[in-house]
Amino acid sequence: MDSAGGPRTVGVGRVLGLEISFVPSVAGGALLAVALFGAAGYLVFHRSLRAAIAGGLALLVLHMASELFHNLGHATAARAAGHPMIGVRFWGPLATSVYPHDEPELAPAVHVRRALGGPAGSAVLTVVAGILWLLLGGVHTVNWILLLFFLDNLLVFTLGAFLPLGFTDGSTLLRYARRS
Repeated sequence: MDSAGGPRTVGVGRVLGLEISFVPSVAGGALLAVALFGAAGYLVFHRSLRAAIAGGLALLVLHMASELFHNLGHATAARAAGHPMIGVRFWGPLATSVYPHDEPELAPAVHVRRALGGPAGSAVLTVVAGILWLLLGGVHTVNWILLLFFLDNLLVFTLGAFLPLGFTDGSTLLRYARRS
């Protein structure tokens, strides 16, 4: 636990001015992601165990990069709204946008604008991933990896972000859209 009673965080550097940090649950989230992606490679796409594990590791890297890209969408929207983020905190297989602790009370429209930035950025990455899959999908060794990269961005970071799960953009949108 940190001094504020939250999970201990480990800072790993800065990306585009944002402090990137991890909490210990990232290790379990990474193992889960590799296992799920690897199982899909082995069971659904009929790859060898070695290829499935290697693909699972590649997809973990792509998943974490997609999460960072999603949060950079939030950061872009937050900066444009005049209330910027200060970091991205990875936890489990996901991450959370970090805003200043002393941020003043904001208008609901600002929260909505910032929340929409992540799925908007992820929609762009989804299109890029889909184009890559269409262009390189014939390459047998990467076909399944590109398909899962596309589906991860579409289902988790773009459409899934709108699910009201309490920690998602959808929850923020429901909370603040009613107040505007």
